[in-house]
Amino acid sequence: MSPLNILFAASEAQPLIKTGGLADVVGSLPVALSHFGHDVRVVLPGYPQAIERARPLHPVATLQIPGSLEPVRILEGWMGERTRIYLVDAPGLFDRPGNPYTNASGSDWEDNPERFALFCRAIVAIALGHAGLNWRPDLIHCNDWQTGLVPALLASEGNRPATLFTIHNLAYQGVFPRSVFDRIRLPKSLWAPKGLEFHQNFSFIKGGLAFADWITAVSPTYAREILTPEFGYGLEGLLRHRTDRFKGILNGIDYQEWDPASDPALPQHYDADTFDLKKINKLKLQQELGLPQDENAFLLGHIGRLVEQKGVDLILGILPGLVKQQNVQLVLLGSGDPKLERALRMVAAEHPERISAYIGYDEPLAHRVEAGCDCFLMPSRFEPCGLNQLYSLRYGTVPIVHRTGGLADTVVDATPRNLLDDTATGFVFSTPDQHALWRAVERAIEFHKRPPVWWEKLAVNGMKQNFSWDTSARHYQEIYWQAINAPAPNPLTTVTVE
Repeated sequence: MSPLNILFAASEAQPLIKTGGLADVVGSLPVALSHFGHDVRVVLPGYPQAIERARPLHPVATLQIPGSLEPVRILEGWMGERTRIYLVDAPGLFDRPGNPYTNASGSDWEDNPERFALFCRAIVAIALGHAGLNWRPDLIHCNDWQTGLVPALLASEGNRPATLFTIHNLAYQGVFPRSVFDRIRLPKSLWAPKGLEFHQNFSFIKGGLAFADWITAVSPTYAREILTPEFGYGLEGLLRHRTDRFKGILNGIDYQEWDPASDPALPQHYDADTFDLKKINKLKLQQELGLPQDENAFLLGHIGRLVEQKGVDLILGILPGLVKQQNVQLVLLGSGDPKLERALRMVAAEHPERISAYIGYDEPLAHRVEAGCDCFLMPSRFEPCGLNQLYSLRYGTVPIVHRTGGLADTVVDATPRNLLDDTATGFVFSTPDQHALWRAVERAIEFHKRPPVWWEKLAVNGMKQNFSWDTSARHYQEIYWQAINAPAPNPLTTVTVE
């Protein structure tokens, strides 16, 4: 396979700007793809944080884009040492406080449709060579609804690059009233049941699902789940229609950034051969977060957005039983729903010797939580892929997960048979409710009371798994070539034969 020019389009990317797992993917997958010789470049909105962290930047193009009262600049810089990045500099839309999608109070920016429609149009200009960059992509890899208009706007272009659209979380669709479609002046032909119309509303994500040459989801199980009404959010019919161009590819993690043997955030390095040193990280984490220092305590951890999807309310529901257990502690790190934040603060204040709740996000602390805990709680109601269970496996922190999406694809339950054949890596429960979560936690607590060699074996099984990005990149590379060699027909011009 000859090297490709690939443009990776997304609304966030680590280390420039991050709200969730999408940023981790965009920060790592392009690097893994470059290992195969591809020229991979990333395009992001020009948020203030991204502009600050990507310096030095140089303007390389100026575009006149519908929807912008001012010329839009394309700024070129670098994300890390290996990935060239383009920032779409439209200060009137992107130079503002808050995160990429919401203001300081947590409400969506009212002009999000305008913001991301302009972003998509800038991507299209780069894709078609209208930005004068002396570089054109063979394929554009779009991610989530904020880039969903790109495949739709390119579908009618003759000399277009191939398109791939990745679903990171189908729950976020970018659906707006019909008036928004008219307001942002999209081609009228796109307003059709086979186009961007979705139950009389306008759907950004449908642009990716209906028009992209190929579609991927971020795990095989999630790809199957979203073909059902329970997880498809009304789009399962369209996805079933496109199953011949739809595949689940499991996300990976950066094994250089997440490596307990060299992680600069850890007070004590360790690996599978020196697992006993892990307990030093537990003692240091307990000290840092004000919990009693005890290497024999059973320390549970949770990191994530404090929202219902992640099952944080289920964790709150089992806390009365958890604090009754002898020598069990819990560390939580995250932010989100103000009600959940208040509830966690309250329970941590009531049980300071058992529970520590850090409301906010701290990347180095997240690494120390992964290294210091014995078990990681991940009771998500649904989880397209999940990354923290992969970090936990890498760090020998045994995950407790709900059997869904990428969690089902990556964690093997500690059944007697799986323990005997050395495939077990965690504790898995099947229904997202308090009772099932509590039974899984009880199983973990009881297993931890066995001779230490049993627990070490289970944890080290996880550490020996390989979820590196290079494996995922190989799968994406195969689909890129399929998309390039066999473009999908434009659904708006395809004649259906009855």
